[in-house]
Amino acid sequence: MDLTLDRVTHRYGDMPVLKDISLRIPAGRILCVIGPSGCGKSTLLRLIGGLERPDEGQVLQLGTPPPGCLNPLTYVFQDFALLPWRSVAGNISLVLEDHGIRGPAAETIIDDVLARTKLNDFHNALPRQLSGGMKQRVAIARALAVNPAVMLLDEPLSALDAQTRELLMEDLVALWERAPFTGVYVTHNLAEAVRLGHSIAVLSRRPGQLRELIDVDVPLADRQPGDPQLEALQARLWQLMKDEAMAADQELLDV
Repeated sequence: MDLTLDRVTHRYGDMPVLKDISLRIPAGRILCVIGPSGCGKSTLLRLIGGLERPDEGQVLQLGTPPPGCLNPLTYVFQDFALLPWRSVAGNISLVLEDHGIRGPAAETIIDDVLARTKLNDFHNALPRQLSGGMKQRVAIARALAVNPAVMLLDEPLSALDAQTRELLMEDLVALWERAPFTGVYVTHNLAEAVRLGHSIAVLSRRPGQLRELIDVDVPLADRQPGDPQLEALQARLWQLMKDEAMAADQELLDV
């Protein structure tokens, strides 16, 4: 499915949060969204996901969901959102139960997504037995279980250490290569943006406006840490953001 944002503007009371955002995210492509703290990145994701309605403009979903799609859009959050009393399989089955899928049909789906996320041996484990990276893999497996047309990822790796982030970035690339999905990935981390985004939307400080939309020409599978082209792009992104990031930080401190 394609996503199109047409002049999206949003406020919270008297506070303008986003202003006149227009974007198109083609099917099977990942857009990373970066910008200073408080610029409306997570709000933009909620508007795309239908959790809120824009005050002006519209968000359009164009095209047909893939066969077997249970939820056209699904979220992956930074806090995992796992039920501590349910096993790994039980947490994944929760989204299937909402659609009346139980028993052998559910087990087939669960086994598939556990294999795709390298969790085959953790079917019966409880969340408290898992590392942070493993918990996030469970959250990703749960999202994949509904075969979404669009994945909305809100800072999914920000709570993890650098080594685990690197491993999970590789996992996300492998998942996309196996079954390309449309993705919107919100992050503060510029290294994540240049590793995972087919394009990168740079927002201004609040109210967030689209400063620049940058395409990344290097294939996802060819992107590696230390790549001079990616490092140059990361430096360019920081120069675009630096002054506004400092100003936004001062605004937050002054509140």
